[in-house]
Amino acid sequence: MSSHREAPEISKDPVADNTDTYAFVSPDKPGTVTLITNYVPLEGPDGGPNFFEFGDDVLYQIHIDNNGDGVADITYEFQFQTTLQDPNTFLYATGPITSLDSATWNKRQLYSVSRWDNTKSGGGKTTVLGSGLQCPPCNIGPRSTPNYAALGAAAVHSLPSGETVFAGQRADGFIVDLGAIFDLADLRPFQNLQVIPTMAAPGVDSLEATNVHTIAIQVPIGRLTSNGSAPTSVTSGNAVIGVWGAASRRKVRVIDSATGELSESGPWVQVSRLGNPLFNEVIVPLGLKDRWNASHPVDDADYVRFVEHPTLSGLLPDLYPGVFPNLATLNASQSRADLVAILLTGLPAGIIPGFQNNTGKVMADMLRLNVAIPPSVSPSPFGLLGNDLAGFPNGRRVMDDTTSIELRALAGATFPLVDKSFTADAAASELTEGLTPDPTRYQSTFPYLGTPHDGFDNPSS
Repeated sequence: MSSHREAPEISKDPVADNTDTYAFVSPDKPGTVTLITNYVPLEGPDGGPNFFEFGDDVLYQIHIDNNGDGVADITYEFQFQTTLQDPNTFLYATGPITSLDSATWNKRQLYSVSRWDNTKSGGGKTTVLGSGLQCPPCNIGPRSTPNYAALGAAAVHSLPSGETVFAGQRADGFIVDLGAIFDLADLRPFQNLQVIPTMAAPGVDSLEATNVHTIAIQVPIGRLTSNGSAPTSVTSGNAVIGVWGAASRRKVRVIDSATGELSESGPWVQVSRLGNPLFNEVIVPLGLKDRWNASHPVDDADYVRFVEHPTLSGLLPDLYPGVFPNLATLNASQSRADLVAILLTGLPAGIIPGFQNNTGKVMADMLRLNVAIPPSVSPSPFGLLGNDLAGFPNGRRVMDDTTSIELRALAGATFPLVDKSFTADAAASELTEGLTPDPTRYQSTFPYLGTPHDGFDNPSS
């Protein structure tokens, strides 16, 4: 959660598990959009001797749809290569790693980044934007990786084509109380109202001490829109882009029984994807989660019925007796047009003053970002529900409390947007897991996710 171990098959393949996708106008460089996809969920900082890394055998992608058809028009692709400086030691670091060129850094990763552009004639054109780019090491501890912030900063690369990229370990910015939410949708601050009540308590941030592997790219806005412009009007037809992340593996995998070596061949096959947070996690039923990961946004009409009648919305009145009577009536009488708009089409103009992120009639799970909306001078973690037009579901920023936002939407707080006669239950706009992340989880500049926790000072120890 938001997409950590969210489907049976991908839970067995963490290096290809897309945990979170983000898209936002860069607050410190507003002429650009920052796109982020995270992989390798729930990394323990002290996870040696084989510290976490990207998969050399995985194709990582960030897709952009700029004409609303649910099909990628631009794709940024990342591929990694791991090298050993000394294969005859078990050590990741043979001494302090003080720079990305330190001879004491034994196991390193390099990567290439390419851009694929759909062409009017069909097919597409791929351009290599950079190769041999360095990842930082994992944050081992104060002896092995002193001054880690400098190592992370050195791994931010400016490309000749105008993009800025980073790939490497970061602190996981997503906040969620996994232990509570999967215990019959318990919300600790409100668990005194639960069908199996206990005393209300503060939330527990399950990811507070975990890291992820982040791929981040900052792109000039004109490199993403359909006509190459940087729109200034919120209602412009070119102002909204759709974004999702993905990971693919080769179709054929062969293991040599004598050596244990793995070889792969054939076309790339998608094994993971993520647009809106929690979509596969909470909306798609267990029996279809693997299928959803292998499918593409253009085919998401197959899942509309689960958005229109989400399981969690149906459970809330039973799990919190007497708290959601209006939601119970809504569940019995109408489908959730508000959730369809938020998750599958975007909100049209006229629903929220000064805002729209609609991409048309094609129903597709994508983050929808209106690039004409500038970064907020006073950001709210509740995004649009906090009167902050620059926040989720207008794209997604690293500090947006998407769990609370979506809980409130599922509880009916957003249905008045499409039916003004409906009154949401008072509790719907109050739902929260009661979490306030440590501000060190984030940083004010690219790549925006903070320095990863180190293994020696692991806060969970």
